[in-house]
Amino acid sequence: MSGVVALPDGSLAQIRESVLAGIWRVCIGTEPAHEYVEVGAIPQIVRRAATDLTSADLVIGTPPDGAMNVKPVLAEIRERAKVWRFGLHAHIINLTLLPMSIIDLAFLQQSLGNGPVQLMLHGYGTCRVQATGTRNVWSVQFFTSTDNIILDTLEVGGVPIVALAADEDFQDSAERLQEIIKAYFT
Repeated sequence: MSGVVALPDGSLAQIRESVLAGIWRVCIGTEPAHEYVEVGAIPQIVRRAATDLTSADLVIGTPPDGAMNVKPVLAEIRERAKVWRFGLHAHIINLTLLPMSIIDLAFLQQSLGNGPVQLMLHGYGTCRVQATGTRNVWSVQFFTSTDNIILDTLEVGGVPIVALAADEDFQDSAERLQEIIKAYFT
């Protein structure tokens, strides 16, 4: 997984997960002095930016002509985002299954705004995880290998689980790292 985090000073932090799950390279700006390795489910800079650089309030304006179902979806997002706290399960809204017009989706995007975090996961297809401009609201989209969206969701919660290194992966990484250390340094 790799990604970009926009920082308050206008600089960008680039993150990339190593071949060992849960071990991340974080580069802030272009100076080598601002580069470090972090161990965790996701670098803290992602959580901080998604919390500190987003709005706690979701203002729902008047939707444009032709909008059908966006207002109730925005109301649901606003209420869920207000009450979500760390430790609670995410609330997932599957936009793929909702009768949303292009106008609805455009107004939804405009209302939520763009956030400071963009993550890309590659595997059998691609998954794009983006913080919106609204605190605790994430866009999670899954694509086929030909870049067609197969699942489009909004998650109200912390960093989506699809972007986090799993506990089992940490154990595997620890074992593999011990093997590497033994092979090269003992």
